[in-house]
Amino acid sequence: MSYMKFIAVMMFGFGLSACANVDTATRNALHEEPALRAVPVSFDVQQIRVSVPKSLKVSEANRYYPMGDIVWREDAPGDRRAQVKAIMESGLARGVAGLQPGRVPVVLDVEVTRFHALSEKARYTIGGMHAVHFNLIYRNPVTGEAYSAPKAVRADFKAFGGQAAIAAERRGITQKVRITERLASVIQAELALPLRPESDQISALSVTE
Repeated sequence: MSYMKFIAVMMFGFGLSACANVDTATRNALHEEPALRAVPVSFDVQQIRVSVPKSLKVSEANRYYPMGDIVWREDAPGDRRAQVKAIMESGLARGVAGLQPGRVPVVLDVEVTRFHALSEKARYTIGGMHAVHFNLIYRNPVTGEAYSAPKAVRADFKAFGGQAAIAAERRGITQKVRITERLASVIQAELALPLRPESDQISALSVTE
């Protein structure tokens, strides 16, 4: 074989190798991409299950910023975890009730990780922030399989303080009313977002309306 023919054969071989690599990379990318893509899904919420772990610390300290996971004073003294659970259930249920049912049945598992309303001291002086955090999982109502990995949701918003808080209460706009409304709007926004699936079953069930 002449030198020029040898060079030509080598260049041809390199060309085939490059094409093979490009083709393999392209096929791999096409195969992997759906697992990373967020999917628009139309949900029909069958149930909302709220849990408030016993590991969350309840604070009854009347300070500007009590150190605890749960700070709630608007209900009478009692089981604060049960009170928080009832508020969460009410707000989330209100939000879901305001939506048109979708095509994919789902159960929402909600685990509260923080529920920080205002202490009396902060409420009637400087105000502050309502910090309501929870983990959200979408599940198959029949199998219990997760449609998604847990998503950390923050429903924080500015709280009234001082005269603004007093004026709001006179109009019936309590902390509970505002937190309930906030939860309703937050869960509606979450359900409207495309879902990054935990498994391929969401891709098969999803419907873009």
